[in-house]
Amino acid sequence: MKRRRLLQSGAVVLLLGTQHLARGATILAVRVWPAPDYSRVTIESDTELKARQFFVASPPRLAVDIEGIDLNPALKELVAKVRADDPNIAGIRVGQSVPGVVRLVVDLKQAIAPQVFTLAPVAAYRHRLVFDLYPTQVMDPLEALIAERLKDSQSADAAKQSVTGGHDPLGELIAQHTKKPATSPKGTELPPPGASPSATRTDRLIIIALDPGHGGEDPGAIGPGGTREKDVVLRLAHRLRDRINATTINGNTMRAYLTRDADFFVPLHVRVNKARRVQADLFISIHADAFFTPRPQGASVFALSQGGASSTAARWMADKENKADLIGGLNVKAKDAQVKHALFDMSTTAQINDSLKLGSAMLGEIGRVGKLHKPRVEQAGFAVLKAPDIPSVLVEAAFISNPEEEIKLNSDAYQEQLASALMRGIESYFSKNPPLARNRSV
Repeated sequence: MKRRRLLQSGAVVLLLGTQHLARGATILAVRVWPAPDYSRVTIESDTELKARQFFVASPPRLAVDIEGIDLNPALKELVAKVRADDPNIAGIRVGQSVPGVVRLVVDLKQAIAPQVFTLAPVAAYRHRLVFDLYPTQVMDPLEALIAERLKDSQSADAAKQSVTGGHDPLGELIAQHTKKPATSPKGTELPPPGASPSATRTDRLIIIALDPGHGGEDPGAIGPGGTREKDVVLRLAHRLRDRINATTINGNTMRAYLTRDADFFVPLHVRVNKARRVQADLFISIHADAFFTPRPQGASVFALSQGGASSTAARWMADKENKADLIGGLNVKAKDAQVKHALFDMSTTAQINDSLKLGSAMLGEIGRVGKLHKPRVEQAGFAVLKAPDIPSVLVEAAFISNPEEEIKLNSDAYQEQLASALMRGIESYFSKNPPLARNRSV
């Protein structure tokens, strides 16, 4: 009863005497991954841990009783790993509930929908107990993008004056972007009344979804010098984002939307759903290749294949990338997992054809700044490319397993060149395939 009162009062209880070392299971590592989308807490052990959870709404906190273990000094690291800027977690407390049971209390900054689940050993990981803490209230990402455009395009005083006059610029921009254009019986978009047949203006944001591969629990490939794929592709995505946000196409503003903007894990189907939610015009997944030997080199671009892969290497690459959910840690019991299989059967021939055009444009520009692994766009069943209504490609920037290319991936100069090449590829694609020429489904 005394220990329970200590926990409820907010005290941190740490009993770390030699008589309280782990019993049964051994804690191997503890990790905290903060992100606006959700915060994750991971406890890795040598045997499977069983847990019972209790959520208290006011003040919001999650209590988890972990069975089969006594308080371990490793758990003290978990208390210290919570960052002040974590958008969801205010702090973590741990204490011995009863012999053989450790109680972990996660104090929260806002209401959350918790998911607590276990993961079997995979890759370099042993057994993992995972707490995913999803905020119940999040801003619509499309609204955020449009609000960002509005902020950039007019001063605060002008915006205030417009709102005061009964004008809602944010609402109008959202409606303008999401409004479906008129279509012909064949489904192609028609120009607005009075426009010339060659008109290509869309009067809306052109949104490019950038998907830095891996993240969080999933480091991706690791180079011979220790470079992690998840880190270099995020830096490259940031450079490309800056170029996209500074570009206009036919007078229309472009905006980049990142499926992850920090070091956290995003399941493959969630990456696809995020791009569809903001009604992206293009989807570009960024990776850094790896192979068993250090010899392969050069960049590659992949599109989806409805049939077989275009090569054995492409099939091997797709199989490897599609295992990201296993390594990153997907809660297969979550209801969102059911969406994955339905969505992944919806890809269309038109989407694949557009993806091949985008891939060819990007590959041509990449070849101007570095070596190509293959001179053509390859195809395979990449799960992350299966948005049915968004041209989607996966770019392997270089072979991180090649020591020379690992150095290039860490080079600011090469990253700048590659980001510029990718931007030119996007512009080249739109010069021949303006957004108005494509109809999206919702």
